[in-house]
Amino acid sequence: MQPPDSYWWSTLDVVNARESLPGDLDVDVVVVGGGFTGLWTAYELLRRDPRLRVVVLEKNLVGFGASGRNGGWVSSLFPLDDDVVRRRHGDEAMTYQRSYLEESVANYGRALDEASIDGDFVQGGTITFARSAVQENRLRNSLSGDGRWLTAGELDGYAKVAGARGAVFSPHCARIHPLKVVRGLAEAVERRGGVVHENTAVMRIEPARGHQRAGVLTASGTVRADFVVRATEGFTPTLPGSRRDLAPIYSLMVATAPLPAAFWDEYGFATMPTFADDRNLIIYGQRTADHRLAFGGRGAPYHFGSSVEPSFDHNPAVFGALERTLHELFPRLDAPLTHRWGGALGMPRNREPSVLVDYQRGLASAGGYTGDGLTLSRVCAEALADLITQPGVHTDTTRLPFVQGRVRPWELEPARWLGINAGLALANYADHFEGRHQREGWPNRALSRLLN
Repeated sequence: MQPPDSYWWSTLDVVNARESLPGDLDVDVVVVGGGFTGLWTAYELLRRDPRLRVVVLEKNLVGFGASGRNGGWVSSLFPLDDDVVRRRHGDEAMTYQRSYLEESVANYGRALDEASIDGDFVQGGTITFARSAVQENRLRNSLSGDGRWLTAGELDGYAKVAGARGAVFSPHCARIHPLKVVRGLAEAVERRGGVVHENTAVMRIEPARGHQRAGVLTASGTVRADFVVRATEGFTPTLPGSRRDLAPIYSLMVATAPLPAAFWDEYGFATMPTFADDRNLIIYGQRTADHRLAFGGRGAPYHFGSSVEPSFDHNPAVFGALERTLHELFPRLDAPLTHRWGGALGMPRNREPSVLVDYQRGLASAGGYTGDGLTLSRVCAEALADLITQPGVHTDTTRLPFVQGRVRPWELEPARWLGINAGLALANYADHFEGRHQREGWPNRALSRLLN
């Protein structure tokens, strides 16, 4: 299959596919999915124990899914607010998790250096602009950790967008070229002795039974292992028996042509912070290494039955909305959009990532990042590697509250379709209501109840 038509893929030279699975194999760990979760897991397993026989199976090309299409934010963001994490797991667990994720951003950069991966990593922090009184009030009331409020005047030293009344700045975010990182990670796995097979579709995952170990079935052979790690994120519903585990939610992106120095002199972003504003329907952006704006957002519908199709990667209405939003933020933008693309991310029913190892059945999995997967995928991979190589030992990662937690399946259709798309519609209408009435209202309350 051809690579996606994203900006990230367009920056690579020739991409030669690795050998597909040649036949039956017997290994220690087989990983299903050649994205960030699967490759970081393989890398961390081999870093802990170089003797392990680790194989990664990728249906298409490494980085084909969300790992090669996302916004490139290595952030400390978590899909749930601190208050929700506190309510579920307690104050101590929430504080520990927040601190761990904040430290994980800088650790990510150090891990790339250790693995000799050049992924355009720059830790310039992240800026969330307030472009209305409602957004300003909400952001000021949500300040936590190392986040600090920047007045409109202070923004001159960081970055600006039209209509900004101020912003929250957090140092815990870095910009990367995600595809360079995930492709480099595959090479790092191979340098440590792991094997990566591309163009190898897994048809079924089998748990261990009696004397037979767990395994994965493909058209070209069966791989038996002590552990099968499922790391398929937005594509998880395509596996038999997994349709209700994660809901594939589509996020779309655009990229401009390289922008001139005069544009950046006016708007800033010299230190490469990522950026968003505090609207309810999520947007996200970065200044790329070649001085483009790579910009994305939600708004594409969830498709009935957790369907995942290539045609869903393109939605003209969402692309149009992203282009209009870019011009609202940057009125002086005078450059064409050169790329438009999208892809599926995985959202669990409780909106909390999971790391699971079933020792009796030989099955493991991680995922459910709801779009915050760059940092979390590495953290979850570390937890998986600890659980597999050090069973019963408590480590810094296995202390995280979502590790070995409970996973709730999604409702049956049509309830799943109705609920998810109602949330998207509510987020969109809440932004409309705020713009019209200059206050929060019933759409915000309804959205909060639905999400939390």
